[in-house]
Amino acid sequence: MRVERGTALRARALAPMLLLAALGGCAWFVPDLKAPRLAVVGVRVRRADFWQQHLDVRLRVRNPNSIGLSVASLTYTLAVNGQPVADGRCAQRFTVPPHGTAEFNTEVTANMAGAFLTILSGGRAHPVHYRLRGKVVLARGLLRELPFDERGQFLLK
Repeated sequence: MRVERGTALRARALAPMLLLAALGGCAWFVPDLKAPRLAVVGVRVRRADFWQQHLDVRLRVRNPNSIGLSVASLTYTLAVNGQPVADGRCAQRFTVPPHGTAEFNTEVTANMAGAFLTILSGGRAHPVHYRLRGKVVLARGLLRELPFDERGQFLLK
């Protein structure tokens, strides 16, 4: 009986340490994923009035990782010259291959009156600065959200 009791006490004492060791090992199961890179490929107006526009925006996503990204959804905010002008989302599932690209459509609601005033305030010769911020929600894996933050500029033509 004493041997069994001593073994049980040692097992109880070791259990918390084993649990901590196992949790520390979870890092092996969560890959070190880099944020995807996004770019606007095209824009199409679905319906519009003066106050609000509903657009289809085609985005290209580049996967800098060595594993494929199975995307469940994506949400983002577009700011122009520091002013938020649109919110977008994509609810369709798609996969981006390792070190590859994929294109998809998103639905965007924009306040174009505000956007045009913001864009035109600098004139045609000045670059328009934009920021695209949001998150990619993955369909599987322990790490489910990858934030992204893209900045760039374009000239009005």
